[in-house]
Amino acid sequence: MTAWAAVSVLAAAERLAAELSSQVGDAPFEVVWNHLGDGLQIEVRQQWAPEPSPSAPSVPVEEWGVTFAGQQRTHWARLRLPGSSGRPSSEWTAEEPSRGPIWMGFLADASDLLAGTLDPDMVPAIISQIVVPRLATWCAVYTWSNGGGPQRPAYLWHTDERRIDELREELAAVQIPQAGGSMQLADSQVLVIPLLARGRTLGAMCLGRPDRFTEDVLQYAEDIGRRAALALDNALLYATQAAANRALQRSLLPPDEPGEIPGLDPAVVYEPAGETNEVGGDFYDLFAAGGKSWRFAVGDVCGTGPEAAAVTGLARHTLRLLAREGYGVAAVLDRLNQAILEEGDRARFLTLLHGEITPGPSGLNVSMVSAGHPEALRLRPSGVVETVVTSQSLLGVFPEATFKAEVVHLDPGDVLLAVTDGVTERRRDGRLLDDDAGLAKLLAECVGLSARAVAERIRRAVQDFAPEPSADDMAIVVLRAR
Repeated sequence: MTAWAAVSVLAAAERLAAELSSQVGDAPFEVVWNHLGDGLQIEVRQQWAPEPSPSAPSVPVEEWGVTFAGQQRTHWARLRLPGSSGRPSSEWTAEEPSRGPIWMGFLADASDLLAGTLDPDMVPAIISQIVVPRLATWCAVYTWSNGGGPQRPAYLWHTDERRIDELREELAAVQIPQAGGSMQLADSQVLVIPLLARGRTLGAMCLGRPDRFTEDVLQYAEDIGRRAALALDNALLYATQAAANRALQRSLLPPDEPGEIPGLDPAVVYEPAGETNEVGGDFYDLFAAGGKSWRFAVGDVCGTGPEAAAVTGLARHTLRLLAREGYGVAAVLDRLNQAILEEGDRARFLTLLHGEITPGPSGLNVSMVSAGHPEALRLRPSGVVETVVTSQSLLGVFPEATFKAEVVHLDPGDVLLAVTDGVTERRRDGRLLDDDAGLAKLLAECVGLSARAVAERIRRAVQDFAPEPSADDMAIVVLRAR
């Protein structure tokens, strides 16, 4: 820099440099003084480190901020030179290229932050934290609702947190122009940038600072506004699709349990795979079939996610409809097999254990059909575990397949366990949970437990069998005769 430039502000500049330097961590740093023609900029540069957010200088400055370029963080503040012409000098013109990469790094970091979330409630907070204090002293982000209503910022941020409540009251008394522009609010110049995406105005980003917005700050603010609008639009689209997906999936879950079933203590555990799935390829059901009988089902559609859930809905509704029409369990599977095959290219094969429960003079009679499903197990009060039904053809594979029901009697204290392959095929180091009759051994340890306790014991064993989360859906149905 030109040596004479600092003479008039030397004491303030030295205090400012010391104050900025005191806010860095233990990492090495350098202090740079830049002559900008009409001002003197003090910069403290260091390799970026997760330090606390720097505070505003106590020395009166024209503006200050933090910028990033790759792995370098620069905390800077600018002092105006007395009697300056307001035009950059030739020295600053020569230094200008070093400013470009810093701002390009800032925009790149902003894009990364905005792309890092699909939560529409988080986007306004990220926008505000990006632009304050780099571009403005405070920022208010508005999102426009379809129903109109009063204007309230979705998020508000200020360099001085003590002034946030005061600023919120000031903003409540003004109408923000949705088309954008500039306005005066108390002691702040306000820049309003619409958040436009796909031809829609999603909201507005309001920036405030005590002095005017320079042309370069305006350009960067508009650039941030475009990136922020795209991020907000993506987040809103994702939230809408996720809500529709959840609503559809919830419609595939069985309604409330059928209430008290004479002589039966039932329990169910259901856990779909995936972070956003409530329903997957595994399913269960327990419902009144009319008269003095009840039906249950536990099935597994090939695959997971929405495609498998579509077949889940077909199977569950078909089972209920045909049961109300008086079809026996074998006849129900005959017709469900045909219904799946009629889906054509969308068809997926399905394993299913379907049964009808009828209370008897002593215990329960269960008429069951297993269509390629993992073995159903019966636990006796003595601790003996046995397979109780023969596996028959898968559903959705062979048009000529027919099914035959088998009747199993459950004495008081007997437990019937039905699971999907998310239980039996839980894997760890090439070994399955059901290897060497592992599931039967687990069930044998459940003598004397209630149906709920048995279901939770199996669920916990599946969870603990391997350290990683399961990649398959899981359903556990426990029926205990009382």
